[in-house]
Amino acid sequence: MNLEEKNLITKIPKEVSYVTDTLEKAGFEAYLVGGCVRDLIMDREPKDWDITTSAKPDQIIGLFKKTVYENEFGTVMVIQENVSQETLRQIEVTPYRIEAKYSDFRHPDEVKFSDKLEDDLKRRDFTINAMAYRNGSITDMFDGLKDIKDKILKAVGDPDDRFREDALRMLRAVRIALQLGFSVSYESSESIFKNANLIKKISLERIRDEFTKIILSQNPSTGIVMLQKFGLLKNIIPELEEGIDCEQG
Repeated sequence: MNLEEKNLITKIPKEVSYVTDTLEKAGFEAYLVGGCVRDLIMDREPKDWDITTSAKPDQIIGLFKKTVYENEFGTVMVIQENVSQETLRQIEVTPYRIEAKYSDFRHPDEVKFSDKLEDDLKRRDFTINAMAYRNGSITDMFDGLKDIKDKILKAVGDPDDRFREDALRMLRAVRIALQLGFSVSYESSESIFKNANLIKKISLERIRDEFTKIILSQNPSTGIVMLQKFGLLKNIIPELEEGIDCEQG
């Protein structure tokens, strides 16, 4: 899967390139990262655009006319008013990060900024979301390209670490696999089954959002089967679990 065939540069909107170009002209590294890179490679239209950079929040804010910075994780929203699509109005720009322990199984207790792209990529959820794109080349430290080709969803590094950091990732695994037509790797599947009870630590609102996307997918019944198989269904909608295999009279 070479870049000439995919020709990713032509698929990147000018509003996104403006943000990365501005950062690079100021002397910082700037990469497209996460789901938008995955979607570009798969010829899917990204729903949002994320950029990771060596710049720190104050430096990012100083480079753009309008920004919003209202979080503890370093993410600066770069606002552009005259855009070709509504999804380009807000571009998320986040410094390279190192995340510490997750006591609540959802948010890091502490966020530290890093100067290395590697630190940022290795904290991400799945290999296909841990690729970065810059100036015509992809940084793919965890074989995300191979996993796209093989249509398999794998956690980055140790699956137990990833799912204990953020238990919502277990539901995201089901949702992403359904949306892309992928299977979940054996190691990640075993880890989800082992850690399924941690989903109870997640707010009902976040669970609802992921579950809604699962049942609105093209294969909702497959999603329900996966949730049951992984031990998640009994922890989020036990009454639905009880109804499986019950025949109507």
